[in-house]
Amino acid sequence: MTAKPNFSTQKAAIYVRVSTHWQVDKDSLQVQRRELIAYAQMVLGIQDYVVFEDAGYSAKNTERPDYQNMMTRMRTGEFSHLLVWKIDRISRNLLDFATMYQELKDAGIIFISKNEQFDTSNAMGEAMLKIILVFAELERNMTSERVSSVMLSRASNGQWNGGRIPYGYSYDKNTKGFLVNEQESQIVHRIFNLYEQYQSTLYVSTYMNKLGLRSKTGCEWSATSIYKILTNPFYIGAYRYNIRKGTKGHKREEDEWIMVEDHHEPIISRQQFDTIQYRLKQRRRGGVQEGETYIRKNVHIFGGLLRCGYCGSNMSATIDRRRSDGWRPSIYCCGKHRKSKNVCPNKYISDTVLGPFIFNYVSNIIRAKNTIKPTTSLDVLERKLLRGDVFSQVEHIEAEGLVQICDLLLSGTTGVEYRPSTESVDSSSMSSERTRLTDQRRKKEIALNRLKNLYLYGDESIPEKDFIVERQKIMSEIIGIDKRLEELSDKNAASEVDSDEFIERASYFVMIENLLDEKNVDFRKYISKIDPTIPRAFLGNIINEIVVKDGLVLSIRFNNGMLHSFTYKPK
Repeated sequence: MTAKPNFSTQKAAIYVRVSTHWQVDKDSLQVQRRELIAYAQMVLGIQDYVVFEDAGYSAKNTERPDYQNMMTRMRTGEFSHLLVWKIDRISRNLLDFATMYQELKDAGIIFISKNEQFDTSNAMGEAMLKIILVFAELERNMTSERVSSVMLSRASNGQWNGGRIPYGYSYDKNTKGFLVNEQESQIVHRIFNLYEQYQSTLYVSTYMNKLGLRSKTGCEWSATSIYKILTNPFYIGAYRYNIRKGTKGHKREEDEWIMVEDHHEPIISRQQFDTIQYRLKQRRRGGVQEGETYIRKNVHIFGGLLRCGYCGSNMSATIDRRRSDGWRPSIYCCGKHRKSKNVCPNKYISDTVLGPFIFNYVSNIIRAKNTIKPTTSLDVLERKLLRGDVFSQVEHIEAEGLVQICDLLLSGTTGVEYRPSTESVDSSSMSSERTRLTDQRRKKEIALNRLKNLYLYGDESIPEKDFIVERQKIMSEIIGIDKRLEELSDKNAASEVDSDEFIERASYFVMIENLLDEKNVDFRKYISKIDPTIPRAFLGNIINEIVVKDGLVLSIRFNNGMLHSFTYKPK
């Protein structure tokens, strides 16, 4: 409880403050101290005083050491007066000052501001105090608004307002522009590619840390730091500003954001960036904050790939009832249909329909590679691709898709090859090159021995100058071969994969063998023999989007740009 001061023994607390070291150097503190002491002695007749001072502290709040010390002593009833140079020396925040003033008033302590020439021992002084304080806070808010306006104007013009330089870039102070950091940009590519394949920020961060790769600050990667990179449009050349209210405030509405396109050189293509935003959005669950990760109990093999054939919305996944053999397929429903059936009439579709259709279609494409010839007609190719009972209701594949796949198959590819995002080395080509280089080195050594024998023991000895020149040439070639052999050894060591990656690659080949094992893929039997994350990763690698409508597959867009659209027989 605050004690009442004893006015028979008056004592003044003198508080002085400056907010910058520049003011300190200009003796502002000394001026305040000298003038306030003189005021206490000459005007108030108070000879007993204590000076409290905070140098280099802002008035935005009251978290100042000597101010807190002064208020603690005030509460003991030690002082009868508080003297300041100006009221903004105490605070520019109305709420902070009002709280402090009410405490002084309750304790009977008189507050005096010398510069504004008033004290609270009379009603007029108290009223003037409140009016002046309102204007002090108004000035502070207007200054803040002016600063914000300037910052927004700079950002709109593409000028950098400072902050942490995004990983993968460096800032040139001379040109005031951003340059791509080649080494870091390769890691950015790897992050995007890994997520596109495995669709897990936790997996990507673990993978990066296993390789010993670190962030710009030298820290290990986390799922959150990976998420921030994946969602930052800076990597497609866009500068985004004014997203949050304050440094760590809530997100503003998107119409308040400032986005400057083509601001700097991109590292990631817009197509890949948009695809990943779509996948990230699909995998978010209610209550899960941005950047956090969660463990899925079920693997939705077609999750993130399906779009509604009516409204174009994403299809969200959930788990269906358990079958008699324990299998629980996923079912996928239009997001708008979930909210209101009146908005979108699309029916749900299940793994039981999608699995047989998609996997048999991919299997037929792979098989067609070995049977198609330049003389094969599009009609014959269409029959090959629609082989199997699962396609009995499909009438045609649209011609454009047939032409695209025909050209690919004749070129020796299928367009659905599995392309791991991790950088790998072709071990067979490395082995071949190593054998060739070893053979070359052996031949160079034989040539060098022959040259020596010719120079030392030949019937027609060669001049010493010619011998030295030729020997140096052969020795240089041997050194070059040794250097390349060393590089191949390093690459071979770098390409070694851990057990998890080995198992994953092995599982992929098992999956392909299962796809080609029989003419028709029994999806339910097939999926029970393999880790569901393997076909999920496989589909994400080759397919960009599957459009479904009323329980039917309307089209498949592959990652290489191929679009295969299907028309169905009338019911």
